[in-house]
Amino acid sequence: MTDKNRNRILGAALLIVGGLVGVDIWMRMGSRQVASATTDKGAAKEDAKAEDANKPLKLDPEAQKNIGLTKQQAELRNVIETLQVTGSIGPNETRVAHIRPLTQGRILDVNVTLGDTVRTNQVLAVYDNIELGELLGQYNVGLAAISKANADAEAAEKSLDRARNLVALGAVAQAEVERRSAEHAGGLAAINTQRAELARIEEKMHRYGLTDADIKEAIQTGREHREVSRTPVRAPIGGVITKYDLAQGEVVAADREIFTISDLSTVWVQADVYEKDIAAVRKNLLVKVSVDAFPGEVFQGRITYISDVLDPKTRTTKVRCEVANPSGRLKVDMFATIAIPTPQGRTATMIPSTAIQQIDDQPVVFIALSANEFERRNVVVGVRDGEWVEIVSGLKPKETVVTTGSFDLKSLLLRGRIGEAE
Repeated sequence: MTDKNRNRILGAALLIVGGLVGVDIWMRMGSRQVASATTDKGAAKEDAKAEDANKPLKLDPEAQKNIGLTKQQAELRNVIETLQVTGSIGPNETRVAHIRPLTQGRILDVNVTLGDTVRTNQVLAVYDNIELGELLGQYNVGLAAISKANADAEAAEKSLDRARNLVALGAVAQAEVERRSAEHAGGLAAINTQRAELARIEEKMHRYGLTDADIKEAIQTGREHREVSRTPVRAPIGGVITKYDLAQGEVVAADREIFTISDLSTVWVQADVYEKDIAAVRKNLLVKVSVDAFPGEVFQGRITYISDVLDPKTRTTKVRCEVANPSGRLKVDMFATIAIPTPQGRTATMIPSTAIQQIDDQPVVFIALSANEFERRNVVVGVRDGEWVEIVSGLKPKETVVTTGSFDLKSLLLRGRIGEAE
């Protein structure tokens, strides 16, 4: 092969290699341009999505009326944080009557049973008051003794008068007058002693429920002791029979509790408050009580007692709340949750809790820009005070937010996002 041909072949090879390299460089550059274009397009799409998310929602008056949309201005309010504690319901111990018979006796009649509602002075049971029967017998003996003492005193007085007349005639000595005078004085003293004894017996019978008229009637009519000794057991207060421990025909002693009546028109809720929270609790503070039996319902109460003793094991102290229970819906031994308001001594921007929605785990509200335009606003929430929530950032006082209807605006916003994704 000549040098001329060799040079031609070498030149052709170089041209082919150069072409291939050029193609590769062109392909690489092209792919970079495509990737760059795709990235730019994605960024533009995200920017557009963000712009759409911040774009005001429009809702005409008719649509607002259909969803019942309402608005509320953010307010600057005192912050009151709520302390939640648990407890149990018990009777108001100042309105619990523990009833015992006045003396030993045999139960004749029982008129109520466990769980019955009774009124004040209602007869719960009747028993044969053994001691009352004995007292009536002693009273009759005392009456007879007074009658005899009166007769003796009257005879002594007549004897004294005769002695005084005889002394004037010189028939008896003055010593005889003095003796008979002493007898008369002794007779009068005996009358007073018997009257005092009768008064003592009467007082005992009064304690067992007999009036002066009852005693007089028993004496005049000669009623049998067994009939007079029927003693009623009456309810000292109105309420519910929460303890019942007797049976007809049973003999009961004076120290035995046969009934317990609890007036449940008010109840006590006993709660345990941790040591770190005691400073925020004080007497007469109004609280809200809720029970599982009535979900969503709140019973108003008031703190009436804070114990001075701390449990060393649990580091808690007892707090007692008094709650009105006129309908009797709160039952003894129910578990309860007590919400205790604890003022923080500061003010904050607050809105109704119904204005807050969650989007992508972010609390948001909808600001009313105009009558028909609403803007989403991310917020940071703080403490909750009943139906109001503190807004730490993202909202200023007097800005108007949507309360009722905020969920509908959230749905409208998310519907638009889904539409764009498709």
